Amino acid sequence: MSKPVVAIVGRPNVGKSTLFNALAGEKIAIVKDTPGVTRDRIYAEVNWLDKEFTLIDTGGIEPDSRDVILSQMREQAQIAIDTADVILFMTDVKQGLVDSDSKVADMLRRSHKPVILVVNKVDNFNKMMPDVYEFYNLGIGDPVPISASERIGIGDMLDKVLAHFPEGAGQEEEDDRPRIAIVGKPNVGKSSIINRLIGKDRVIVSDIAGTTRDAIDTEVVHNGKEYVLIDTAGLRRKNKIKEELERYSIIRTVTAVERADVVLVVIDAAEGVTEQDAKIAGIAHERGKGVIIVVNKWDAIEKNDKTTREYEHQIRMVLSFLPYAEIMYVSALTGQRLPKLFDMIDTVIENQTLRVATGVLNEIMTEAVAMQQPPSDKGKRLKLYYITQVAVKPPTFVIFVNDKELMHFSYTRYLENKIREAFGFRGTSLKFFIRERKEKDK
Repeated sequence: MSKPVVAIVGRPNVGKSTLFNALAGEKIAIVKDTPGVTRDRIYAEVNWLDKEFTLIDTGGIEPDSRDVILSQMREQAQIAIDTADVILFMTDVKQGLVDSDSKVADMLRRSHKPVILVVNKVDNFNKMMPDVYEFYNLGIGDPVPISASERIGIGDMLDKVLAHFPEGAGQEEEDDRPRIAIVGKPNVGKSSIINRLIGKDRVIVSDIAGTTRDAIDTEVVHNGKEYVLIDTAGLRRKNKIKEELERYSIIRTVTAVERADVVLVVIDAAEGVTEQDAKIAGIAHERGKGVIIVVNKWDAIEKNDKTTREYEHQIRMVLSFLPYAEIMYVSALTGQRLPKLFDMIDTVIENQTLRVATGVLNEIMTEAVAMQQPPSDKGKRLKLYYITQVAVKPPTFVIFVNDKELMHFSYTRYLENKIREAFGFRGTSLKFFIRERKEKDK
């Protein structure tokens, strides 16, 4: 089961981004006094009482606004509401209850989702509680007073959030079939690739609001083996500028990637790899998923003997954080190389679940240290005592050292390259944790 999704919604300038930053633990959303400054929905992973969830920050909802930007933000917020398991509906005690709050409350009631009414900017509970009671008039439950900027009342609010999570939320599913997420910008051919892989056409594009609750799962059998394709291709809306389409796609991508073993990042060969492709691929990388870069519409490219090499160089430059990702050049239109995708998926999954014996890892590390001396600082040299693999999906290693401050990123990367030289690990990231161990404990 994927992590629950919690969306923060409300009018502009009630403090949504401030709460988001307080929960995310870092300043991600831009906070200004100008209403409507948070134009992109932003997400973060949050942990409370050992429960993890994905938090979405939305642009403010102005229910009746004809302003183009505000209306687009309203659509973003609607997508967040459709996607969420629990909704935090934020209001502002200092502005008081306004007509727009009532209209947002009506919108949330129609979602039939659990809604927690949050009254923000309650900096003094004793003095301001009578003002909080006014929000009972919304008829959407008991108001929860908080001060996002002062970090007051947030724990009580999160306890209420957790109470609405489905049982077993965030736990691993027993289904062991490989789960493959197909992600990418709109119009790169994700739906066409899926239709080719399953051998039939499906209606997966809809302009009806509220069809974006979950990515669509499709079972497919190839050579007697079952796979589950997680399709995010349905998020395509007419008459929207490209920039807005890209914004809409992110949260669908997050939730699809969260549930996947391997992520196919689809790129339009004619357009080339873009910054938005990098953002989408980065989501898969951050979550340690297997990654295959699928360059679609390859049949439409004029080629010479250098085309593939030059194209791969461009991909590696823009997606420099994904040196391990596999690249495949396909055509959904002609079916070129698409059957080989399943072989590549199997290879990546095998590498995602590969375990290396501790003894072998330490032999590799010892040889690596002998070839390139560890870094030192102010006369103190890094000593590497021991390495062991502690997890798969992605393969995760712990290295014990005398002083983790001396373990430069570059040396960790050097060790990673040595491990990859020995075992490949094609298509999957590797994670490393550095732990200190005193010499007497060695």
